[in-house]
Amino acid sequence: MDLHTRLDLLLPLPRKALLRAGEFELRGPLDLRPPPGFASPALENLRADLERRGITVGAAGRAIELVLDGRSGHPREGYELTIEPERVRVVASKGVGLNHGLRTLVQLVRTAEHDGTKLALAGLAIEDSPAFERRGVMLDVSRDRVPRMDYLFQLVERLAEWKLNELQLYFEHAFAYRGHERVWHGVDPFTHDEIRALDAHCKLHGIELVPNQQSFGHLHHWLKHPEYRHLAEVPGGIVHPFLGAGETRPEPFSLCPTDPRSLEFLAGLYDELLPCFSSRDFNVGLDETIDLGPGRSAAAIRENGVGRVYLDFLKSVHGLVSARGKRMQFWADILLNHPELVPEVPKDAVAMLWGYEADHPFEEQTQTLAEAGLPLYVCPGTSSWQSIGGRLENMLANVHSAAKWGAARGAKGLLVTDWGDRGHLQPPSVSWPGFMTAADHAWNPTGAARDVERATGRLQSQMDLHVFECASPGIGVSALELAHVAEACEAGVRNASPLSILLTKFDQPFPPPELARLGLAGLRRAASSCGGATLCSRAPRSRDGVLAQRELAWVARVLTFACALGEWRVEAGRGRTLEDLEDYRRAGLAALLDPLIAEHRALWLQRSRPGGLDRSARWLERILEALRAR
Repeated sequence: MDLHTRLDLLLPLPRKALLRAGEFELRGPLDLRPPPGFASPALENLRADLERRGITVGAAGRAIELVLDGRSGHPREGYELTIEPERVRVVASKGVGLNHGLRTLVQLVRTAEHDGTKLALAGLAIEDSPAFERRGVMLDVSRDRVPRMDYLFQLVERLAEWKLNELQLYFEHAFAYRGHERVWHGVDPFTHDEIRALDAHCKLHGIELVPNQQSFGHLHHWLKHPEYRHLAEVPGGIVHPFLGAGETRPEPFSLCPTDPRSLEFLAGLYDELLPCFSSRDFNVGLDETIDLGPGRSAAAIRENGVGRVYLDFLKSVHGLVSARGKRMQFWADILLNHPELVPEVPKDAVAMLWGYEADHPFEEQTQTLAEAGLPLYVCPGTSSWQSIGGRLENMLANVHSAAKWGAARGAKGLLVTDWGDRGHLQPPSVSWPGFMTAADHAWNPTGAARDVERATGRLQSQMDLHVFECASPGIGVSALELAHVAEACEAGVRNASPLSILLTKFDQPFPPPELARLGLAGLRRAASSCGGATLCSRAPRSRDGVLAQRELAWVARVLTFACALGEWRVEAGRGRTLEDLEDYRRAGLAALLDPLIAEHRALWLQRSRPGGLDRSARWLERILEALRAR
């Protein structure tokens, strides 16, 4: 393996790396010399990786020197790593930079390969620091899938290895607010003690756990109950895109911004939630206020305009957040519909600019926010939701565009989002390529692979090395082949894959508008890709890898079922419903789907709490019931 290939396996790719003569043989004893009093999980990972390879770590031998030097001139998170025949040296001005250098060294040790006689690190000089100050992941824990604590702890450790430093858990109703049990009953929400424990674990690994609580729209899980309905903008409710499987009853969606009781309600939530977090930041949401206009604020909107009413409420929420010593983050989508009002936003409020398609206008929108002097994050997505297996090409282009224009406009951070629309049917492992790509681009947006072929090749090898711990090409190939199935259909669907829509909109006459371009050729290409993705039999060494292999096998089978269902629907023609399906086809499809529902339930419980499982499984169970009905 040449040096270029080894460097390509690093995640993220260093900003500057030069080859040097010679090599450092990984043979004991090695003298591992940390600064006095310095301890960190990264240091213990290095020690453990060396010892797993049979390399003695003691107080004698060639040195691995770790140096903290405040006069070194490195940026806060920067470091310098040099590898010479007799010495490895990591230098940083701050402990966080030294940790990053250690993480790079751990990855280099992983990539080193036996040449038959020795294990060695190539001579090298790395000078490195991140492009974005904040580099994070946001998990949707409010749409059915509430992760188990052991999975979250493991995920935090993995994100830290990839030099990410922020985590957000998206709360609508998934926190156990006291006195509001009716809202979170059956959800398996996070408790106060769990959040405090997670916050401490994040701090240990150099990650900031940022609170995230929706504070305007997306409050339907609260407002649908009689005791909260008086706070709603539209108490009678609307039919919105976030209803559960088979649900058609209108629900209130947003708080009424002109009712002072809305702010009193939020103040009570904040006073209970925020003390569980050590972060200074707080994401209050404020996005997708889709029912703002025809409801209780109609008179104020007629007089002042919807943008002004929205901005006034944003400023009021900002006041609540500031009074509690926090810095407000907010989703910027509604504000960007009223660019004339952007300059009036408080200058310490952080605009979170989200967009999830390859062609999202990050160039124009980052310019609008930057010209107003607002600090901002760019927030692309993993493209996992409403896909079952991912949307690889869209994800790669989306993250690249966000990083490119975020870096160009001086964005403070890059936060990749991982949503769970329509049952959160995608297993957690489907999101990992998006996390890895975001980590790469947030650290080094100019060095990260731009073309799909090279980016896919890197991801495959990185997943095999850092996640699955298997020989390459291995399970990473299967993971990314499945993530490409959505594009293989060539149906041009946005914010979802065609195969996911076939499942979640099975009860509509064919084709629903999103599937107007879906044809047999695309479905057969997709089915072929699903079959090819199941061929890899390399055994992963990590427990996470073993479970991910099982998750990906389930993904392949679900997508194959969707292809079979889709082929019949295309052949049957326009306007046909599932009731028109022949009995023998019904029986065949039901036989395919039944064990997949049981496996979905079993896999869910491996990483997630049971609270949202029935609601998630309902998206598939309704199809099975329709296939068996006569």
